[in-house]
Amino acid sequence: MELVIKIAAVGIIVAVLHQILSRSGRDDYAMLTVLAGIIAVIAMILPELRDLYDSLSSVFDF
Repeated sequence: MELVIKIAAVGIIVAVLHQILSRSGRDDYAMLTVLAGIIAVIAMILPELRDLYDSLSSVFDF
């Protein structure tokens, strides 16, 4: 549940920054902010996916 809350917080922050930058005419920075948010979320998910893979490999012995 903690990971979901962190992802939601990143999403809210990125959405607010995107709106602020878009309305001020800085669309290129707004897009970079969205890409940085996506990269941050992927970086948060990767360790969890590794743990899931390790758990599955230990259960199924592969």
